[in-house]
Amino acid sequence: MIATTVLFVLSIAVLVFASDKFISAAETIGRSYGISSFIIGVTILAFGTSLPELATSIFAVVDGSSEIVLGNVVGSNITNILLVLGISVVSTKVLRMDYDVMDVDMPLLFLSAFLLWFSLRDGTFSMFEALIFIVALIVFLVNSIKNSPKEDVERPTAAMRNYITLLLCGILVYFGAEYTVKSLSTIATDLGVPKAIVSVTALSLGTSLPEVVVSISATRRGQHSMAIGNILGSNIFNTYAVMAIPSFFGGLVISKEMMDFHVPFMLVVTALLGIICLSKKISRWEGVMLLIFYAFFLGESVKSGIL
Repeated sequence: MIATTVLFVLSIAVLVFASDKFISAAETIGRSYGISSFIIGVTILAFGTSLPELATSIFAVVDGSSEIVLGNVVGSNITNILLVLGISVVSTKVLRMDYDVMDVDMPLLFLSAFLLWFSLRDGTFSMFEALIFIVALIVFLVNSIKNSPKEDVERPTAAMRNYITLLLCGILVYFGAEYTVKSLSTIATDLGVPKAIVSVTALSLGTSLPEVVVSISATRRGQHSMAIGNILGSNIFNTYAVMAIPSFFGGLVISKEMMDFHVPFMLVVTALLGIICLSKKISRWEGVMLLIFYAFFLGESVKSGIL
């Protein structure tokens, strides 16, 4: 049990390290093409920081532990909003948005959350629904890039080492994800706790560490729009890609625990994000409340897994 736990922690560490290096290289490449901060956050950084979720979900299906996928998606989305945004806001006095997320991006986030809920109401996730999710993701990307705000910033030059870093880190993410899933499955079996519950707590927390690092770093540099864009993009990517792509490798098991509490809770948290973003600024006290909600979420998840 101790050895498996150590392996799980080390695997998560490799995922976080590889994702961090991937993000740095991707950001440099993105800026070299003149992409704005918000779009970098909502696409390149969001996809980069969501690589652990995607990789672990694919390996979960291949490993015969597909119930991990939904727990990973829902848990990561909740963690991004409550923990990542909460810590980002608390680390600064106020988080201000100079980009109107309520115009298009927030409604698209609402759409992704409710589409997930409607798709899973029958307890299954079909191939047709997976294709719909892929199309929705493409529409989101096209809209984001098309409506990218123009920024007059200096363009760095992307060196060959940046592209090499992307390749090498992709390999590290591959192996990190494989051993994360294997160790997670073993831990869940040893503790007698459903894999879905372990994934919605421990796995989602571990794979969300890149979002924590990126968002806090962005807010400290005064790039608040990038931090918000990272969270929005990560959640939309998690919902569409991390649910859809693994389903092409095998059928997904939709656990009752997820549908009874976690998916509805994700909908409430997503709506809460929209409400606090209406004023285009998020105060430190609102950040504290987000962290309190996250503590409640963890408590309820642990209780549902034990009872």
